[in-house]
Order: sequence, then C-alpha cells, then structure tokens
Amino acid sequence: MVHIRRAKEEDLIAILDIYNQGIRDRIATLETEEKDLKYMSDWFLQRSDKYAVLTAAIGNEVAGWASLNPYSHRCAYRGVADLSIYISRSYRGRGIGKALLASIEKEAVDADIHKIVLFTFPFNMLGQGLYSSMGYRQVGIFKEQGKLDGQYVDVMAMEKILTP
Repeated sequence: MVHIRRAKEEDLIAILDIYNQGIRDRIATLETEEKDLKYMSDWFLQRSDKYAVLTAAIGNEVAGWASLNPYSHRCAYRGVADLSIYISRSYRGRGIGKALLASIEKEAVDADIHKIVLFTFPFNMLGQGLYSSMGYRQVGIFKEQGKLDGQYVDVMAMEKILTP
C-alpha cells in the first residue's frame, strides 16, 4: 500500500537518489549532471509552504516524490505551478505516479493554485500516459528546446486547470 505524505528533511537522501535516477535514465529532465545532497537540501529548505513536496512510501521505502514549483516569479502567475514528479526505477508503472499526482493536485488547490503545468519529453510515453489519464492536456511541443547528450531534444508542455 502506498502512503503519501509531506516530505521531511530526512527524506532528502531518497529524494536525491530518485532524482539522480531520472537524470541518469534521460527520460525526465534536461539535467545531465547528478546532484549532491547540498543541492537537494538547499532546494528543499528554501521553498515556501505554498509549493509542497510529497513523498510516496511503500513500507519504509520512498518510492517516488512530487513537488509543486513556482512557474514564474511574476505576480500574474501566482496561480500557476510547475510540476516535478519522479518515481524510483523499481516502482515505475505501478500506480505510484497516479497516487502522487492526485495528492499534489489536492495540495495545489489548498494552496490556491489554479493551474499546474509540466514539461515532459515526447518520447516519455509512461509519463504522458499518466498525465493524460489524470486530465492533463498537451499544449504544444517546443522543438529542440534543450540539449541532452549533445543532441537537441523536443520538450512537450502539458497543463491542467484545477479550479473552475
């Protein structure tokens, strides 16, 4: 059974490991260099409460995490959050992402966030399947948006409006 909760500082090693898996696997981020614990601690400790970080645990093991992030620092975009979601390799395709996404959307509504946007690779079919199944729509494709392993790659933008 999956237990979703707010992340704690003691979760950072697991969060870091899962994030670095995403970097190594080249399916979830344009980041190419693995991060260290200082990077992840700074990221975690400098966040405002509006932008939740959740973990999904199975037993005592963190199987994935999700975060809401500022989309822009301009005041006009206060109601928009950017989504990050990462699942441990050994738990991908087992419903962890769906549970995290449903929970982070509730956190977003409670934080007065009107819309979530996300960016994914067009070739990340598992991610797209998750997002589409949860009501996210494709906004468009940024052609050759960034470099990954020396090659330009496209990035797909998706969105979901949470409040009517």
